[in-house]
Amino acid sequence: MANKRQAGKRAKQAVKRQARNSTVKTATKSAVKKAFEAVQTKDLGKAKEAYMMAIKALSKAASKGSIPKARASRKIGRLTALAKKMLPDALPTKK
Repeated sequence: MANKRQAGKRAKQAVKRQARNSTVKTATKSAVKKAFEAVQTKDLGKAKEAYMMAIKALSKAASKGSIPKARASRKIGRLTALAKKMLPDALPTKK
């Protein structure tokens, strides 16, 4: 155990953060995996929804600090490139 009160508190905080980050990472990985599978099966409706959920999960995880911003950006870019290649009509267009 920690020798000082502050070190004990930091240890407790680390455990809390680790638990929160692991749930966020797991949910993000699942969303990304579902999106890749949906795009590869070429199901337009399912791919659109899965793509948007994956982008949202990655952005939220990056903003909360669970994953690095650069990693989220890279994964979003790769997913977008695959979606454009496999299903050009699947991505929502910006106006």
